[in-house]
Amino acid sequence: MSLYEIVILTSGQRREAEHRLSRKLESSIADFGLSIGKDVVILNEENLSQRNRKAPCVVAYFGSPEKEHIEELQTLISQKVPIIPIVDDAASIQECIPDLVKQLNAHFLDHDDENVSLLSAALLECVGLLRDQRRVFVSYRRTESRLAALQLHDLLTSKGFDVFLDTHDIRPGEPFQDVLWHRLVDSDVMVMLDTPTYFDSKWTVQELGRARAKEIHILRVVWPNHESHRAMSLSEAVYLAEEDLETSDGPIKDERVEEIAFAVENLRSRSIAARYLSIAGKLWEEAEKIGAEVQGVGAHRAISLRLLDQRLLRAYPVVGLPNAELLNDIADKSDATQEPGTPVLIYDHVGIREKWQQHLAWLDKNIRSVRTLKVREADWLLAGWEE
Repeated sequence: MSLYEIVILTSGQRREAEHRLSRKLESSIADFGLSIGKDVVILNEENLSQRNRKAPCVVAYFGSPEKEHIEELQTLISQKVPIIPIVDDAASIQECIPDLVKQLNAHFLDHDDENVSLLSAALLECVGLLRDQRRVFVSYRRTESRLAALQLHDLLTSKGFDVFLDTHDIRPGEPFQDVLWHRLVDSDVMVMLDTPTYFDSKWTVQELGRARAKEIHILRVVWPNHESHRAMSLSEAVYLAEEDLETSDGPIKDERVEEIAFAVENLRSRSIAARYLSIAGKLWEEAEKIGAEVQGVGAHRAISLRLLDQRLLRAYPVVGLPNAELLNDIADKSDATQEPGTPVLIYDHVGIREKWQQHLAWLDKNIRSVRTLKVREADWLLAGWEE
């Protein structure tokens, strides 16, 4: 039985975009250790009746002048399945989108995005494989790349990312380093502006090292005529030429900075997948260490654990910072599955501010429908688990 389902409704003139989307989805889903056809099923109008009503589902509806698939859309709307209408531009909505979904925010196909990575990410967000937050951390040396960093901050923000830049996002009076690490651990991707003296600063070296410690994927933007540090040889990179920079510290020419934005989007799903698998793997290891039984993975990636006293837990690994909204989301997912066991949010607390950890402890004490558990202390805490 499928864990996730994606419905693609399209017309003949959109088949090529549909094929590109299917290929991109298959690649992104593989990053999570899942496979098309088994864990994730892609449906269309011909096999829609086979849908697993318990699986998280989303619809990609490619609009066309014929405004096809009205009956299918009506059924999916009645089942409260999220639908993403897809058109070329805002002017196409009136002509290509049926009235019953016209009120939904449409996705505009970007023809520079050959891999339809933006659309793929939106669909994976809807089914819960990617989190809704889209967070980027920019690591740079102010003396060498300040203008480029400011440019990336503004561009990525305009594309829906929450971008951390030290000059913009730490309020006066806050503990600088604590806030910086807190924001780093909640980031999907680090953009490293790889300039000649990047490794001469202990602060940028620490940012890079701690990003790698948290398994956050790194996109290097390598300055012209600069040979990067040998430790970075396997990282994803965009290489700049002298003509790509207006001055030595930026800004970057428009076409190259857009390329960087696409690279961030493509790297994001791989980064989140790697961190999720790391937390899930660590939980699995810690549970088996104390004799708990890992019974498998179910809907919404919940890991079923049976403790030595036979109590059942459903563990939901979470990437980044847990909060009350995530607890609410897990409670809703747990209720929807109607499976036995206590739902537990699993997270990695390293790097999270003490103030935030105190907030999580308060939530855990006062919200009993969902518990929280630090994955790096899972063996110790599960061995003494109390309802």
